[in-house]
Amino acid sequence: MDRNFDVIIIGAGPAGLFCAIHAASAGTRILVLEKNKEPGAKLLLTGTGQCNLTHEGDIREFVSHYGDHGKFVKPSLMSYPNRTLQDFFCECGLALVTEGNGKVFPATRKSADVLLVLLAECEKHGVAIRCSEPVTGIARDGDAFTVTTPYGTYRAGSVVITTGGASYPQCGTTGDGFRLAESLGQPVTEIAPALAPLLIRPFPFASLAGISFESMHFTIWRGGKKVADHTGDVLFTHLGLSGPGILDASRKIQAGDVVRLSFVGTMRREEFATDITRRAEENPGWQIGTILAKYPIPERLNRKLLSLSGIPDDLTCAHFSIEKRSALITNCTELPLVVTALGEFKIAMATRGGVALDGVNAKTMESKIVPGLFFAGEVLDIDGDTGGYNLQAAFSTGHLAAQGVRKRLGIPRLERA
Repeated sequence: MDRNFDVIIIGAGPAGLFCAIHAASAGTRILVLEKNKEPGAKLLLTGTGQCNLTHEGDIREFVSHYGDHGKFVKPSLMSYPNRTLQDFFCECGLALVTEGNGKVFPATRKSADVLLVLLAECEKHGVAIRCSEPVTGIARDGDAFTVTTPYGTYRAGSVVITTGGASYPQCGTTGDGFRLAESLGQPVTEIAPALAPLLIRPFPFASLAGISFESMHFTIWRGGKKVADHTGDVLFTHLGLSGPGILDASRKIQAGDVVRLSFVGTMRREEFATDITRRAEENPGWQIGTILAKYPIPERLNRKLLSLSGIPDDLTCAHFSIEKRSALITNCTELPLVVTALGEFKIAMATRGGVALDGVNAKTMESKIVPGLFFAGEVLDIDGDTGGYNLQAAFSTGHLAAQGVRKRLGIPRLERA
């Protein structure tokens, strides 16, 4: 068995497979090592198995969807933007569809079809993929690397780590890449779940699990100070809060933070206070619940907000005291919920933290510390919003790492496979 390669890629996820495809050239020996029995385990679960590949729109607008690390990921996004990614899959025979919200999916709505394209392209370009072969060690050996698995040692001039993060450990993403990077002296930041739901104890709306709110306004508070302002879709679960808006905001949330929810659309506290006071004064015989029903609040939530505000179901506007009115206004416009914890890695969609970005060249994905060592995908300290941004980053960084590898091999840059 040949154990000498030009490039070894550790991890057969989207970043690794895409890197292999674009690094391939006539005579180039590329090996992809994968710990799972089959490649693309987490990719198959992406978008509940439908695979939200990317997002529509101007690629320059993507940068704002990666939090504080948008500047780092920008070169890779510009090198291989969303339109180019869509062209790649279409040219490989996979039709795509774009939803009204901008999310791009395979027309078949099957993640497996995306994986089949990647594997077919790897086969066409002569990429060797060996599954059930976890990497147990990696070392610098002169101007090359030795990569060890339970089945022996391989040697390559370049190594690309694309093992993913630590979320969805049931897919094999258990932080292996972080340990391998650290063993070579590559700095790794503290990791935590990202794109994670919020656990609230006790959660007053557990009985309302399944109710969702479009474009809800909410704020995040820490130590009595507001630290963030968000608008996005929010979902009540049995344990707390989820939905795209909450998942996107979770990178800024810590246990102990207070999330304040508004249930009255674009109205702010002062505007709502003036409006509900006027309605109550004009209709003294009405019950408070009848007044509250005039706002975009589901009926079951209406009753719960009254209860939380200490207002009996049969209380009329004529007896709507200042104290009860103030409590209801607060609960409708900035209801406080203390975050007990973020969802664990097993339910988080991504990982916050990873290989430190200041140790990686953003224009090549090559380590600034270890020549010939590259990174791509979620193993890096990059986490994007929901909506296809994380997969786009995986493909784009994988492509850019491939260009770095090709340069080291003296092979001309390849824009597309």
